[in-house]
Amino acid sequence: MEDDFEFSNSPPSFQNMDAEPKGLNPGLIVLLVIGGLLLTFLVGNYVLYSYAQKTLPPRKKKPISKKKMKKERLKQGVSAPGE
Repeated sequence: MEDDFEFSNSPPSFQNMDAEPKGLNPGLIVLLVIGGLLLTFLVGNYVLYSYAQKTLPPRKKKPISKKKMKKERLKQGVSAPGE
């Protein structure tokens, strides 16, 4: 039995492997780019929303139709004029 290990029999991909990685992982770069774009989008939306809340006038309410006004008056117990 031999106690010595031969490293030359290992697969070729592991022969010249260093302990330190060379460059950044491409998956990490893609993740950082997509995460940065998503974060920029969300922050931009929040900034635009808060700016619009301060500067734009409040929305006007839709006019109530005569039918709806009649129903509301009947609910409150006030008869509609002409009835």
